[in-house]
Amino acid sequence: MDIEREYRVAHMCCSIGGGAKGFRKGSARVGSMRAKFRNIGGIDVVPSALADFEHMAGCKGTLLDLFSLDQYRAFHGKEPPPGWREATPADIHRAFGYERPHIVFMSMPCKGFSGLLAEKVSLSPKYQALNGLTLRGVWLLLEAYKDDPPEFLLFENVPRIATRGRWLLDQIQAIYDAYGYAWAETTHDCGELGGLGQSRKRFLMVARHREKVPPFLYEPPKRRLRGVGEVLEKLPLPGDPAAGPMHRMPSLQWKTWVRLAFVEAGSDWRSLNRLRVEDGALADYGIAPEGDWQASVLGVRKWEEPSGTVAGRSSPTNGSYSVADPRYGNWHDGASSAKLRVTDWNGSSFCVTGAQHVASGALSVADPRMPQGSSEYGQYGVRRWEETAGAVINVKSPGQGGFAVSDPRIPGPPRFNNVFRIVPWGSTSPAIAGPGGPAGGLAVADPRAPQRENYKPIKYKVSGWDEASKTVIGASHAGDGAFAVADPRPDCLPADRETYRTQGHYGVRRWTEPTGAVPAYAKYDRGAWAVADPREPQASGDAGALPAPDDRLVAVIRALDGTWHRPFTTLELAALQSLVDPEEVGTWCLAGSSDSAWREHIGNAVPPDAAQAIAEVMGRTLLLAEMGETFMLSADRIWVQPIEVALAVDTPVPEVRP
Repeated sequence: MDIEREYRVAHMCCSIGGGAKGFRKGSARVGSMRAKFRNIGGIDVVPSALADFEHMAGCKGTLLDLFSLDQYRAFHGKEPPPGWREATPADIHRAFGYERPHIVFMSMPCKGFSGLLAEKVSLSPKYQALNGLTLRGVWLLLEAYKDDPPEFLLFENVPRIATRGRWLLDQIQAIYDAYGYAWAETTHDCGELGGLGQSRKRFLMVARHREKVPPFLYEPPKRRLRGVGEVLEKLPLPGDPAAGPMHRMPSLQWKTWVRLAFVEAGSDWRSLNRLRVEDGALADYGIAPEGDWQASVLGVRKWEEPSGTVAGRSSPTNGSYSVADPRYGNWHDGASSAKLRVTDWNGSSFCVTGAQHVASGALSVADPRMPQGSSEYGQYGVRRWEETAGAVINVKSPGQGGFAVSDPRIPGPPRFNNVFRIVPWGSTSPAIAGPGGPAGGLAVADPRAPQRENYKPIKYKVSGWDEASKTVIGASHAGDGAFAVADPRPDCLPADRETYRTQGHYGVRRWTEPTGAVPAYAKYDRGAWAVADPREPQASGDAGALPAPDDRLVAVIRALDGTWHRPFTTLELAALQSLVDPEEVGTWCLAGSSDSAWREHIGNAVPPDAAQAIAEVMGRTLLLAEMGETFMLSADRIWVQPIEVALAVDTPVPEVRP
């Protein structure tokens, strides 16, 4: 008979409850003992996020501002409203229903540590106050339960906190030490922990109470990343009303749809640089609407396709009454001899009949011989100097015959062979005469490159990327010397910004590839948030004329690879985060009606499937601790970095007496 144990979980800065949903699904087993998890509360400062948290976590959420008074002033730039007060440990007890948690999941605000925020901005008082909120929240929690500490603390944030927030982590870890916790810093891909359709690198710092939890805490096993299509193919096509308002297609400008169509699957906006554009238009492609217009007016049918209905006015401009005929050969033979046909010079002519004119059969021949005297009347003809001219007639302009001549004589006084002469670099120059100048034969073909030392100070010169610049002087502008540089780096992809190197604008993911982490700013032009969807979209009726570049609409454009390049819907972003199950489609929806707010909450959420994997390894460790075990053999890694062995080896060694 199974013995069931319940472990309580509390959530600080819970957002919409992605982590809480994962813990709610988690379970663990050791022998006959089985662990399950119950959420006891969440704390956040956004009312709409708390409404979603209560739905996903199955418990009450509490609206509570964790700022100190100074932090509130620095972040908001004003005094707090009447009735506002600083949170206390008593507020933490109240938020968690006066129950003691075994596990506390902390997903603190991360904007101040994000690589998408400029370093200078991150150091402003506003974001330093937001960063300080993290430290204050940890202290409030530990002070609230100092008499009976939680067994595990899980701190989740962006990876850059390990560098930008080093000072903060050092203080948090000092607090952990003071309250009896061992801790370890790690960076995990939540996509691998939860088997998601996205790669989501996150910083995870886990702490266990030394006295309460002596066994090792092992890392969750890694799973295969899934392709985008493995997740999205279970959902209805975008725009299906049965899927609810979160599955509607974004209304984008027409020019944005065209850009997405020309981005190669698996690439980003840089694919557009390979297109040839002349006078602002594509040189190698044309864009035409698909629908009845294209299929009818001047339509050409494929050989294997049926024709349209034969109407009373079956002319080429009244419907698709032309056919691309692949046959070639004896179609001119027999009685149906082709009119206006020209026979090859080496071929035989057809039978000469009574109706011997061009339109009565193949009675013309392609004669390769030049007609006698035909060159005599060539327009724009130029005669050689030693040849005779043609007959002089009354129409003697250059366009009416061979009335031009190639005259080798130079007008003016006599010239010798050194006039305007260019001497090779290895030859001697003529004698320097009085007149000088080019007409004196004093030019030279210089093979040397212009980078000679005495040529370097050329005005408007651009120095190479690997060359030194010239001396900066008082009048240092572009016309005074080589003060410009040819920088090979793309100005939008600086080398020290990892996030900008990996999140190209207008990125299009292949159907079989995983996407990147779903952030709070997941918009079509802010990262790889479009997908090459091979599924046939629903018909949208007659396309009509092409829209104007700035017209906003929902379009279906088949890209060059035959797929439909389109942005992810908000529901699809939630599915990539494992926030929604395909079976819930039609009934699952976040609070409010704003797509931008929904996307922000989805991007801030912890993927439930990743949280479930973490819950299960923690549950197994708690069961072992309850059974009195201090060790369990496992093929999984101990959740600790090689240089930090506190979680694994800090169990006190019993004293040995003789």
